[in-house]
Amino acid sequence: MKAISRVLIALVAAIAGLFASTGTSNAGLDNELSLLDGQGRTLTIQQHDTYLNGVFPLDRNRLSREWFHSGKATYIVAGEGADEFEGSLELGYQVGFPWSLGVGINFSYTTPNIAFDGLDSTFVPDGENANPLLEGIQTPPLFPGVSISADLGNGPGIQEVATFSVDVEGADGSVAVSNAHGTVTGAAGGVLLRPFARLIASTGDSVTTYGEAWNMN
Repeated sequence: MKAISRVLIALVAAIAGLFASTGTSNAGLDNELSLLDGQGRTLTIQQHDTYLNGVFPLDRNRLSREWFHSGKATYIVAGEGADEFEGSLELGYQVGFPWSLGVGINFSYTTPNIAFDGLDSTFVPDGENANPLLEGIQTPPLFPGVSISADLGNGPGIQEVATFSVDVEGADGSVAVSNAHGTVTGAAGGVLLRPFARLIASTGDSVTTYGEAWNMN
């Protein structure tokens, strides 16, 4: 009887563990943050499938860092009046560097492939193969391309650079980027990049989620 009891207890525990582990999963979700705004709505901002690929700089300069960035930012608004939400969705980086050599550090960013929200289509630029990251994104793309250049000054320091911003409306939406190209020149030592996504309501409320820091050695 004791042996049977132990088997039954183990079986019940296993079944309980099975149900406890069953839940809603969000594949590719890297980070998220929510805020209750002044209108009583819950604003949620998420980053998905973030990938920064550091590559050897083409200028062969030891003070240069070069990378390609793919990822997606999603916003969700819940509560009364969510469908009437208006604001902007902003993506960018926090850039950390130990010191510069004689001149200010320059940050340059170009993204040829940006797509916003949508249903079932996929934007494929210039005859390239479809990127799974952009599935479910509207075509044609919202922008043909965006570029930015900013002087980060002398180090050491941490600077925040918004790479692009898009107006949004409605209860939810997404912005995806594929193979955006970034460089930092003039940095002596390693460069850390922390990607962020920010939702800013037209009322002034904002919520920002920060990802893990990527080391561009």
